[in-house]
Amino acid sequence: MLTRIIVGLAALASIIEGVAPGVVPENILPLVLVVLGLIYGALSVDAEDATNFLVVTLAVGGAAATDVLSNIHVVGSYLDGILDAQAMALWGAVASILVIRIWNRLAGDDSGGESSE
Repeated sequence: MLTRIIVGLAALASIIEGVAPGVVPENILPLVLVVLGLIYGALSVDAEDATNFLVVTLAVGGAAATDVLSNIHVVGSYLDGILDAQAMALWGAVASILVIRIWNRLAGDDSGGESSE
């Protein structure tokens, strides 16, 4: 349930940031998107098996970086802004996955089946 709320809030913030950037004062929406991404990545993505999530993030990031949707007349720039904002949240989740994987490696069992002689 919490992950659905996070995804919904991220989608709403992405739409607002993409359609009307600057409406929310102090540019707080990009910060909100990154924080929501961090929380989503920590709660919902298995850091040890995040391949599918990371592939989607790379695809969305690539599409956002190339401004591919701005080729659609009239609404393309708005759609591209929404995609850019959503990519911020996804990259935030990637950062939290990285931290969790590092933590798991450092806090894990050192034996790993090897002899320490």
